[in-house]
Amino acid sequence: MPASRTTLRRGLAAAAALPLLAVAATACGYGSEAKDDQRSEVAAEGKKLSADTVRIGYFPNLTHATALVGVQEGLIQKELGGTRIAPQTFNAGPSEIEALNGGSLDIGFIGPSPSINGYVKSQGKNLRIISGSASGGVKLVVNPDRIKTLDDIKGKRIATPQKGNTQDVAFLNWVSGKGLKVDAESGKGDVSVVRTDNKVTPDAYKSGSIDGAWVPEPTASKLVSEGAKVLLDETALWPGKQFVITNIIVSQTFLKEHPDVVEAVLRGTVKTNAWINANPEKAKASANAALKAETGKELAPEVIDPAWPSIRITDDPLAATLKTQSEWAVKAELIDEPDLNGIYDLTLLNKVLKAEGRPEVADAGLGAK
Repeated sequence: MPASRTTLRRGLAAAAALPLLAVAATACGYGSEAKDDQRSEVAAEGKKLSADTVRIGYFPNLTHATALVGVQEGLIQKELGGTRIAPQTFNAGPSEIEALNGGSLDIGFIGPSPSINGYVKSQGKNLRIISGSASGGVKLVVNPDRIKTLDDIKGKRIATPQKGNTQDVAFLNWVSGKGLKVDAESGKGDVSVVRTDNKVTPDAYKSGSIDGAWVPEPTASKLVSEGAKVLLDETALWPGKQFVITNIIVSQTFLKEHPDVVEAVLRGTVKTNAWINANPEKAKASANAALKAETGKELAPEVIDPAWPSIRITDDPLAATLKTQSEWAVKAELIDEPDLNGIYDLTLLNKVLKAEGRPEVADAGLGAK
């Protein structure tokens, strides 16, 4: 095994356990430890389930719209009755995984890369993916004066949010497919991959230190508001134009001890997703109101209006696409081949979907036995 690969894998393992730098209102988070929700515990009415409280974690960004809207509109709490929601907001996948594995969080909304890292790090013992939440919302945006076509990427400086994260892996796979070579650890090669916190990427773009970025929303639309152009929407690269950007995960201990609570949360998320898809403008306003409550600042219309429709809200975890993303990371020599058997348990989700008259979703052969 090359020494550089060993070093990077150790870095990824460390990232799975340690919080990173703070950043608010970004997608697929990279940043701080959890922030206690200002609302503390959401008021509950009705019959209490098997737990007094369920601690739900999510990021203050649009790709976590199910959580933002579900909590904001009371749609999840309604299904929980007298069991209260205790929301916790995170800005980093690693810190949310740490909270889940450490027992301070029960259920979380999170991206595919930290889901994989967290599952593998615990040798499959600490979490399960129990539902999907969102697809898409990732774009390659560029300075139109420097990059006019996809073939102009060679020799340019392109930002991704974090070494080894979901967008970084996707970009490395894309440039490889174009015959360009990049060292995954250093980011150096035919294209310079500049790992840049989403919070500072717009400033890096304005200063001219990067030529473009492969980033999630709303960072992509923030860059467009600064004069960048969308050169590629990642959805165009996927069969069916969809890929997982946010999962719902649960502590295996909590799932075993409180399946009624987990099922109630999933009823709430399924109903929330249906409401979002039926009321896109109201849902966009609700998500922005939730962002303001969480971060103190809402997204400007020129950012949220183009960002919102690029994110597809879905109950389907799109398990086959998580498997593909994992294969890309292996191909880039970022990780060894992971054993993902058992990472999904969609039993309760499919029970809820059946009750709603909806078709079941699949786990791509990676379900718990």
